Amino acid sequence: MDIIRALEQEGMKKNLPNLKIGDYVRVNVKVKEGNRERIQAFEGTIIAMRHGGIRKTITVRRISYGVGVERVFPVHSPNVDSIEIIRRGKVRRAKLYYLRSRVGKKARVKEDINAPKD
Repeated sequence: MDIIRALEQEGMKKNLPNLKIGDYVRVNVKVKEGNRERIQAFEGTIIAMRHGGIRKTITVRRISYGVGVERVFPVHSPNVDSIEIIRRGKVRRAKLYYLRSRVGKKARVKEDINAPKD
């Protein structure tokens, strides 16, 4: 097991912010178009976190042109360039799936003004 754990530590990113459920984040993703590569930003609220270690994933949700869009990002993937926390959310749940059925102002998460700045 120590060999597996050592290999996982080798592939994990070191400069990640302290992500929490309810945070409003900007995930910069590398996108390949033909022979070119560019970085595309995806902004939204973290509604779920799964697994741990190198397999850790976050589900980010946003509303785009009135339609809810969710993407699952492997945090330690080489395709994820960086993750920035824009606003800290104040929530009391581990999963925010209830936001899927809410629209407009009801779908907002309160800001945590007492959260430490990273």
